[in-house]
Amino acid sequence: MFRSLVVKPFSRSAATVSATLGVKSAAARHQLNSIRFVSTEAPAYGMIKTETQGRVAIITLNRPKALNALCSELFHEINDALARFDNDANIGAVVLTGSERAFAAGADIKEMKDAEFINNYKSNFLGHWAEQISKMRKPIVAAVNGFALGGGCELAMMCDIIYAGEKAVFGQPEINLGTIPGAGGTQRLTHAVGKSKAMEMILTGSVNLNAEEAKAYGLVSAVFPPEKLLEETIKTATRIASKGAVSVQMAKEAVNQAYELSLSSGLHFERRLFQATFATKDQKEGMSAFAEKRKPAFVHE
Repeated sequence: MFRSLVVKPFSRSAATVSATLGVKSAAARHQLNSIRFVSTEAPAYGMIKTETQGRVAIITLNRPKALNALCSELFHEINDALARFDNDANIGAVVLTGSERAFAAGADIKEMKDAEFINNYKSNFLGHWAEQISKMRKPIVAAVNGFALGGGCELAMMCDIIYAGEKAVFGQPEINLGTIPGAGGTQRLTHAVGKSKAMEMILTGSVNLNAEEAKAYGLVSAVFPPEKLLEETIKTATRIASKGAVSVQMAKEAVNQAYELSLSSGLHFERRLFQATFATKDQKEGMSAFAEKRKPAFVHE
């Protein structure tokens, strides 16, 4: 009788719904009781803010008193929001940002200072930090103002594109705490800036990159005045989201494979994806529009 039902708010019970719908049959009530009621409203987060502008979703880290220090609860919220936007057909790209003072000043040391190896190992501590970001199909553009240190720098590097405000600072100071980067710092930073600079930053814990230096090393794509950063980042995300979603996903996948495959394997992978685009409606539309000298109307199929 009841195939699907969405009820708002989430707290409404099956009994209340039964009464509202006038369900009198015991069998029907039993079937209704087995239905999971899901709210269609966006979840209420405590450590992040989310909004959308057109086909762009914006996630803002929101722990101002802690300079957006990264903790497990914060990452659970980020992962939840990213998964929601990744599965939303109306979203084509995501912007991740913090405050003007700090993108994220590092990990929450108070949370992890008393952790023990056995529990860390058994629970794969920090493993969930990159859980959703690493499998996101849609591009993520980081807008980094202020401090991006330790885990904050690692979080920015998990994104596909990084834009920086003029006062942004990137660094990996974990060595000063008797530990090392644990969420990609030794790997992604080395790919981005080269072995020598990565070694200098990680081993001293005191050599940071300002925004222009980060751009010169290729860690960030562009630098903007702090008050213009988010606006410019959203512009780029909007431009990306206006393209055919399938081709954008394929292009992101191909670029990321450049880090994993040999050149010959990467070229083979790229060629297969290129060939596959000819099975999409957007390829037909895009090339037809080009030949007809008009703007393409992509349908994301």
